[in-house]
Amino acid sequence: MDRSAWHLLLIMGLAGYGLALFFGHLDALALPWLGLLLMAAVAVRKNGRQDLQVAGHLLFIAVTVGLALHLLPGFGNAAMLQHVRNAPDTVPYSLYLNLDKPLIGLWLLLACPWIVGPYSLRQAAASVPAVTSITLVVCLGAAWSAGWIDWAPGLGPAATLWIASNLLLTCLTEEALFRGYIQGGLTRMGDVAARCALPASALLFGLAHAAGGWPWILLAGVAGLGYGIAYRRGGLAASVAVHFIVNLVHYGLFSYPMLVHRG
Repeated sequence: MDRSAWHLLLIMGLAGYGLALFFGHLDALALPWLGLLLMAAVAVRKNGRQDLQVAGHLLFIAVTVGLALHLLPGFGNAAMLQHVRNAPDTVPYSLYLNLDKPLIGLWLLLACPWIVGPYSLRQAAASVPAVTSITLVVCLGAAWSAGWIDWAPGLGPAATLWIASNLLLTCLTEEALFRGYIQGGLTRMGDVAARCALPASALLFGLAHAAGGWPWILLAGVAGLGYGIAYRRGGLAASVAVHFIVNLVHYGLFSYPMLVHRG
């Protein structure tokens, strides 16, 4: 995907945060976190100053934990759906328009443009079908066989909002972090780190889904391997596409997010 497209996405994201601040969806309590992210970005972009770059990355990681876990005040994460079920036998879920977590992806596009990868849109598109098919069969097939999900075609409430939120606020942010920053960053650190890049990013991605219990840790970890292979073959655009398609198929054709456990 051409870098200018990612630059346009970055500009649109920053403009969106400007509007959120103007209309009161961000308040003054969010400004310190925005300031820390700006400081981290400046430090990371200081070529030739390895000490500043390391400090910038550590600062970013610290703020990222707070943003990802929604621990930092100042962000008006509007609840669009709360405790809804797509079917009577599914676990209820909620949908929020989070303003904190997407900052992670925007920061990465601003401070670490190398996360996109040196791939054209054609290269990215060519890598998607095979990796998506295998990831779908392995992950959803395993979940279906284990009784964690069942065949249940149909879209839940506010499907259009769910689709837009999942693509822009979930898939893009998570792929920028786990594949672009972690996998891509390790790949740039030498042969030993490069060999660990794919499994490490998949493991951390699985652990990030610990709220869903061990089944979701396992499935997310396996899915992370698929997304990592897509990133290796086609860059960030490819991994985002595979991640989104897998999520969309799960949402539209199977029990979402999972069946109620009847033990």
